[in-house]
Order: sequence, then C-alpha cells, then structure tokens
Amino acid sequence: MLNIPIIANSKRFLFPKEHEPQSTVNNDVELEMIEGPSSGYHASFNLDDAILKKNNDQVDLDASKLTNVTSRVLGTSDDSLIYDDDREFPDGGIQAWLVVFGSFMGLIPVFGLINSLGAIESYISKHQLANISSSTTSWIFSLYLAISFLSCILSGGYFDRNGSTGLMCTGTVIYTGGLFALANCDTVWQFILAFSVLSGLGTGILMTPLIGTVATWFLKRRGIATSVSTMGGSIGGIIFPIMLRKLYKEVGFHWAIRILAFICLACLICATALAREKNKPVVQPFESRSDVMKWYVSSVFNWRYFLEGKFLFVAIGASFAESSLTSCATYLASYSMARGNTENVAYTMITASNTVGILGRYIPGYFADRFIGRFNVEIITISMAAILNFVMWLPFGGNTKVLWAYVCLWGFSTGSILSLTPVCIGQISKTTDFGKRYATVYLLQSLVTIPVLPVGGTLIGKGTVANYNHFIIFNSALMAAGAACYVISRYICVGAKLCKF
Repeated sequence: MLNIPIIANSKRFLFPKEHEPQSTVNNDVELEMIEGPSSGYHASFNLDDAILKKNNDQVDLDASKLTNVTSRVLGTSDDSLIYDDDREFPDGGIQAWLVVFGSFMGLIPVFGLINSLGAIESYISKHQLANISSSTTSWIFSLYLAISFLSCILSGGYFDRNGSTGLMCTGTVIYTGGLFALANCDTVWQFILAFSVLSGLGTGILMTPLIGTVATWFLKRRGIATSVSTMGGSIGGIIFPIMLRKLYKEVGFHWAIRILAFICLACLICATALAREKNKPVVQPFESRSDVMKWYVSSVFNWRYFLEGKFLFVAIGASFAESSLTSCATYLASYSMARGNTENVAYTMITASNTVGILGRYIPGYFADRFIGRFNVEIITISMAAILNFVMWLPFGGNTKVLWAYVCLWGFSTGSILSLTPVCIGQISKTTDFGKRYATVYLLQSLVTIPVLPVGGTLIGKGTVANYNHFIIFNSALMAAGAACYVISRYICVGAKLCKF
C-alpha cells in the first residue's frame, strides 16, 4: 500500500507532480506546491482503492476515483480519523432542508416524549400507582429508556443497507401502538408492556433513520443541521407537558394519552414522507437465508468498534451524560413539588427547560461547526451542566427563584447533548457506517440506563430533601464522568492541542 502524505499548512498543499512513473522499489513520489484553502489537517490518501496503471508503477490520482480518504489531525497518535468526500454532500438546498424538517417532525414525538417523562411519571405516581414505591415506578421509565436505546441496534445496520422507509413505517406503527395501549394501563406490568416495551421499541427503531438521514445530506454543516432537527425534541418537550397537564383535568388520563398518540402519529407520517437518505443504497441480494441472518447478526453489534479508543470513550461519555440528562428530566417535576411548588409550577419548569433547550441546541451547534469544533463544544456544555448541578441545584434547590434560574441554565447546557452526540460519532466515522456505529453507542447506553433510574428512585426513597440531595450528587457525578470521557476521546485524537475539533 502506498500512502502519500498531504501536508496542509496555511493554504499550501503538496500533491504528486505529473511526470514519469516512479520506481516501484522505493515508491518515491516527488511533490509540488499547490495553493488551496487551509484545513489544519495532516492527511493520508489510501491508494488501495485507486485505479492503478497497467504497469503498476504509476497511480492515477484522479480525485473522482479515490473512494477512501483518511485524515489525521496533527499530533494524534491514534488511527487516522475518517472523513468523507465533501463533494458528495450538498450541505444545503431545498431538498436537504426538507429532510431536516422531516427529521424535526419525527423527533417531536421521539425525543419530545423522552423530554416529557416527568409529566407522565409525576401523574401516575400520584394516581394509578399511588401505593407503589418510587423505586418500583422508576423501572417503567428505566426500561423505556433502556429499550429505546437498545433497539437502535435493530435499525443501524438495516438503515445502512436498505435506507429509512421500512424503518420509519415499522417504527411508527409500534411506537403509536404502544401509546394507545398506554392509555388503558392501571398496573405496573401493564405500563411496562405498553410503554416500556412497545413505545420503547418503536423509539429505538425510529431514532437511527431520523438522525441518519440528515447525516447523508450534510458534512461541513452537519452540526447545525442536526441541531435544527433535534430541536423537535425541545418543541415536543415544551408542548407535551402543557398539553397533558390541561388534558388530565379536562378529559382524564386515558383520553389525554390517546390525543397525544394521534398527534405523534401525524408527526411521524410527515417524517416518513420527508426524511429520506440522499442516495438509496444499492442492495446486493443475499444468496441464502443463512447469509441474511449472518449479515444482520454481524451488523447488529460490532465489538471491534470498541477497540478504537476515541470511539470507546465517546460511547461511554455519551452514555453517562445522556443517562444523567434523562434521569434529571424524569424526576425534576417531582423534585419541584417536593420542595413546595405547585403541580402547575412543576410542569411549567419542564416546559421552560425545553424552551431554553432550543437555544441550547442551535447556538452550540452553530459554534461547533463554525468556530470551536464539535468535541470542544460537547465538553464545554456537559461540564457546564455538571457544575450547575453542584453549585446551584444541590445547595439552593429550595429557593424557587434559584431553581428557576437553574432549570433555564441547565436546559441550555444540556440542549446540545442529544444534538451533538451523533455529530461527534459521525466525525470519527464514515457516513456509510454511521448507522451501525450510532446504534452501537446506544447499545452501550441502554446498558448504562437500566440501573440509573432505579438507583435514582432508590436514592430518592420517601422524597425527603436529604434523599433528593443524594440523588443530585449521583446525577452530577454521572454528568461529570461523561465530560471526562469526551476529554479523553479528544486527547486520543488531537492530544492536548488547543485547536478546533
């Protein structure tokens, strides 16, 4: 294999000169200076996929024939970071932004419901499950989140091979079916079967195509595009708690959830129509059913991804940070009421957090693409969330004004966790492998999520201030650990250099 270094220094690039073929013995390649935009990267073109001349001495460096381009940031000691050919991505245009809008509509129910779990947990814990301990009730939401993340592995490989349509249709039916069943639940096991299993399974199937389709249309502006699409989760988190609070009083729990299900169904139908990948994958037929099974089993989980240090720590960091996020969002309303606030104030706090989260998705996404870099922004915002927990929520949570300030700042700082996680994964992955690697991250996250909410519920116990403080410390430690893992992953990629990454 012949690797030709391309050094990018202040608008100067070194490319092979056009002259007679070089010797195959030493593979020397003479370089000439060409003006071009600065990238700040040290790149290597892998020529295994290039077209060789008949004499095997000269390599045709026509860029259109290079299918595998790897680049390494200066100073890294790890394997090369993988970047796609940016000419394959429109990075804008009506069709591309329609895909973003479709993803946005789909994530209103998918991420919006995750952001609204507190509106459901606080109601059923005081009504249908009033005589059940909080640690037992927490299993409903813990299993919902775990199955949501775990079932991503069912859609990752399928999306890379077949596209989004089949997944969107299947996920929509399962997801909304679970919500309609939820409306009729009265016992713990019914809530687990309807909400945790069915709606959770539908959520996981829908996540990958809704995020993955955006990645096929954007590269340089992927951060802002993904942030815009995931704003749907904030919109859902704003609308659903307010809507449910009003509907609980007017039509009762059963019809409140049915109305929610119909709204989610309408959003997902719109998403199915608009959220499509840029190029429909060319599917190679399998020779036998055994080949089908082998492929899907191998695509469901690839443990070799975890041998890459940068990927391993991104996966762990995302798992810790998002588990902390969902745990806090689930118990925020209950905490507010335990501190003496009314149910109306508690639900409004959830809405306020998600409202500020819109800015928390857009602004960090913009700065990540234009100025700072995706990993840097993720580290800053996750660290900010952990610090806020320790310096505002823990010591001053009993002060309503401080709690309002905390909720707004926390909503901003955590807004980018869900939106930039897939972008960071994509930054160290090929787009053609994005679905599988994204699903693999959420497989790990599902394993982390399973114990987090029950542990949180156990720490909360009878809901005393001391118990909630123990929960806050646990939640904050998870968030801080997530930030530390992102720092380690960044260090593996670029070292301690202060650069955009």
